[in-house]
Amino acid sequence: MKNILILGSTGSVGESTLKVIEENRDSFRLIGMTFHRNSARAIEIIEKYAPDFVYTNIEDSKNAIKDISETSFEILSGSNDLEKLLSIDNVDIVVSAISGFAGLEATILTAKTGKRILLANKESIVVAGDLLMPLAKEHGTQIIPIDSEHNAIHQCLLSCTDSNDISDIVITASGGPFLNYSLDELSSVSVKQALAHPNWSMGSKISIDSATLVNKCLELIEAKYLFNLDGSKFSLIVHPQSIIHSIVTFKDGSSISQMSNPDMRVPIANALSFDRKVPFKFKPLDFSGMRLDFLPFPDDRIFLEEMARTVCSDGGLLGTIFNAANEVAVASFLKEEIKFSDIYSVIERTFDTKSMSNNIDLESIYEMDKETRIQAKKVIESLP
Repeated sequence: MKNILILGSTGSVGESTLKVIEENRDSFRLIGMTFHRNSARAIEIIEKYAPDFVYTNIEDSKNAIKDISETSFEILSGSNDLEKLLSIDNVDIVVSAISGFAGLEATILTAKTGKRILLANKESIVVAGDLLMPLAKEHGTQIIPIDSEHNAIHQCLLSCTDSNDISDIVITASGGPFLNYSLDELSSVSVKQALAHPNWSMGSKISIDSATLVNKCLELIEAKYLFNLDGSKFSLIVHPQSIIHSIVTFKDGSSISQMSNPDMRVPIANALSFDRKVPFKFKPLDFSGMRLDFLPFPDDRIFLEEMARTVCSDGGLLGTIFNAANEVAVASFLKEEIKFSDIYSVIERTFDTKSMSNNIDLESIYEMDKETRIQAKKVIESLP
């Protein structure tokens, strides 16, 4: 029996993890969870899975759960309690599924515990890969990605004993709901349209990132750190069906791909117990009726990939700048304060390649994140 702690239990990745746990109650137990403001859903989870520990930093959320009588649990709150939660001996696996930069603190703290991290919070790697990966190695913490693409790479590389044998790694992108739109056409799309991903059911922020293709650029940066490879080893390819999640090509000309229907439970189940296959009810692939298409990354959005590759090659605080500019732009679009196409303008005009430093620490990351958000908001105010 493995005890699971979910950071971000009411989000889309948290929900998918709970589904895997539900179908494998003899193998996994929810021992702890965190949530933010969705107290109604949190109450349902608490009553169904009976965790021992529940963490929230929102006063209204604490008040909403304190009178639950069906099960006994400890309510935790604040930075000290977060560290306490992550250090509980009985926790075997931590699912890091808090969205965005907000998940950095918890991911860094978990890396110090020696527990297995199932990482969905790619932003932690993007902004702090130079800190997080050495920290995890120092403490013997195993990081297994649960993004479908990175988990696919992880699976494809299991048979590879020498990274020098790798020729190329393809990270696939669905292209999102606006694959065939020009940049001019994107100026008039609505929030509702942007949230309607053709293949995946995801949270609002990552849905917008997928629609802009920024998500794929974040994944490129993440992959560089996760697999300790040069960014030039990775290629971005559009694959509208989202069946093949990654392709690894070796120097002998052979390639290995990982395939599954677009279902987050697949990489989560693999990461929860990758030494054996966890059973759950899934939709099998129909190979006889399958069509697989592959397209180059759109020319009119190559500038995004170029920025991501600059982050990979130059490092420093560039990942923090790229991520913060995007988060501010996406939040403004979701509030209908800017047009969809303005997201690109905000990122481009905020991205500053001069803001590099060889002395990266958490303090400098948080400071640069703060400065970049201020600058991005100024850019938004200046938009026509």
